Amino acid sequence: MSITRQEMRRLQNGSDVRGVAVEGIEGQPVTLTGEAANRIAQAFARWLSAKTRKPAEDLRISVGHDSRISAPALKAEVLGGLRAQKAAALDCGLASTPSMFMSVLFPETACDGAIMITASHLPFNRNGLKFFDADGGLEHADITALLEDAGGLDAAEASLEGIEPVDLLSLYAASLRKKICDGVKAEDYAHPLAGLKIAVDAGNGAGGFFVEQVLKPLGADTSGSRYLDPDGTFPNHIPNPEDKQAMEAVRQATLESHADLGIIFDTDVDRMSAVLHDGSEVNRDAIIAMMAAILADEYPGGTVVTDSVTSDRLTRFLEEDLGMKHHRFKRGYKNVINESRRLNAEGILSPLAIETSGHGALSENYFLDDGAYLAVKLLIAAANARRQGKQVDSLIAGLPPLFEAREYRMKIAGEGFQRYGQEVLEAFETRAQERGFQIAPNSYEGVRLSFDSEAVQGWMLLRMSLHDPLMPLNLEGRREGDCARLTGIAKELLAGFDRLDLSPLG
Repeated sequence: MSITRQEMRRLQNGSDVRGVAVEGIEGQPVTLTGEAANRIAQAFARWLSAKTRKPAEDLRISVGHDSRISAPALKAEVLGGLRAQKAAALDCGLASTPSMFMSVLFPETACDGAIMITASHLPFNRNGLKFFDADGGLEHADITALLEDAGGLDAAEASLEGIEPVDLLSLYAASLRKKICDGVKAEDYAHPLAGLKIAVDAGNGAGGFFVEQVLKPLGADTSGSRYLDPDGTFPNHIPNPEDKQAMEAVRQATLESHADLGIIFDTDVDRMSAVLHDGSEVNRDAIIAMMAAILADEYPGGTVVTDSVTSDRLTRFLEEDLGMKHHRFKRGYKNVINESRRLNAEGILSPLAIETSGHGALSENYFLDDGAYLAVKLLIAAANARRQGKQVDSLIAGLPPLFEAREYRMKIAGEGFQRYGQEVLEAFETRAQERGFQIAPNSYEGVRLSFDSEAVQGWMLLRMSLHDPLMPLNLEGRREGDCARLTGIAKELLAGFDRLDLSPLG
């Protein structure tokens, strides 16, 4: 049955395409069919032709995928759609999302555009498409245009004979190895990681290459690594640095192998988090602090752009310890990256755009959110610290410990949830002002309150979900009992909104 225009539009997820790609979970019918993938690939070739002003037959477009079980079937349809539009297609096989962008830049591949088949950390039955051209990842409006065009196309079969296979991950790994060698400048230049023990958890996603093609050739001991083989059923845990089970898995791997550092990637390797030798997790605020500390000397006074849910303790560390500036912005990795780009265009030095989710992009790396590149920067810092007789955790010794944090997700009932949520935010802010609470300035998303009194210390942020009828409330207390006190204040400020489900607050 042919996909309707409306069904095609529903596949948009921000600046990506995502849907259910295989059966297996009750109540979740397949939405990202082979037909849809074929038509969307055709639309991308047409879009890229219009943007580059090249005939479609002169385009080179690379296609890669992560370890998901639906990848081979979808890849065949994507390649067929590109060939139906007469574009030259490169089959990159198993790849990471950042490496697919690099296929546009590497002289060995020199592509006009790239398609990555992935749904990041989502369950095994999901899949999706990410798109790149020379300017980076496509924007929300570009995806809307692609899907509108795809809605009017028919699926088209084309011969896949002669499609060029490319070992893209090997090219990409070589570039990462060179970055580490140049950054460490060890006496044994070719083995800068000799003496370091690194435990990697790839979660059976696409990140296993980092052990085999980056760490081992550079001399690292990787014997504590786990779940490196690609397996799209994700039998051990979801490949997601924000998942508690996943972080506990890499923490245990690090401790049990007595590793100097643990590294965990998400499925398509555009995100990462880490674990220190003592089992301390370097995620959320800590991964931002670590990356900023690594960059601070090279970019003095630079502005770090983050998402809105970062902590006040991070602000104090960035500004007081590192001498950098902290610019909180909206959630969504593209929002954070684009804001950092905007600041640089205005002459404001901003070397790092990074979310608490582990999405991090550096100005020195094309503002590409690349988990492997973040790992490279961390490994260079770890090797240099070891040479000085230190541990890499010394870089964030000044980051105050996290005492207690919570997130509540409150549902909004009924139609028009965005308008109702805005009414709640306005009332929340007005009531906070009347109570004399400190409202954080320049809040680009939601309403943020800070507390620093004898009665309560910490902060809270009330905001609208990006896509769903939800109002998340994040809060953090500095002392025992502060989270409970902040929760009580939030309940008072939100009283009387009958469409807002306050039951998560207790």
